[in-house]
Amino acid sequence: MSDTWLSQEAYDRLQAEYAHLSGEGRTAIAKRIEAAREEGDLRENGGYHAAKEEQVETAQVGEAPAADGTVKAGMVVTVTFVGGAVDGERERFLLGSREQAGDVDIDVYSAESPLGGAVLGQQVGGQATYSLPNGNSLTVRIEDAQPFTG
Repeated sequence: MSDTWLSQEAYDRLQAEYAHLSGEGRTAIAKRIEAAREEGDLRENGGYHAAKEEQVETAQVGEAPAADGTVKAGMVVTVTFVGGAVDGERERFLLGSREQAGDVDIDVYSAESPLGGAVLGQQVGGQATYSLPNGNSLTVRIEDAQPFTG
């Protein structure tokens, strides 16, 4: 898993959730897992909680990245699609993680997603092309990249 950039607020929120799940919430979770096991429903699994723990342990916590014209994790990026059926459509999203977004209503793309990976490190005003699961590709023009202030 790659490092995740988090604001201090997002890190604190995840730490509190982890502390709850490791302490008092653990008993409740164990009871729910036992009940699910008795019903044959194993939707609850330790993998989710292990992933949360790893994300907190490997997080880079600090100030939002500088608005210097380069797309970085932790930024709100605005792109315009170039060509094809979506020509001219705009999309605004957080390049980061759902945990970082918290309760803010914004689309989130990770840096490992096709679109996120394509725009990461690119300059505002530039273009990036990425592959879709169906083998086609899309090109976007990067209109803006500003630090996420959630």
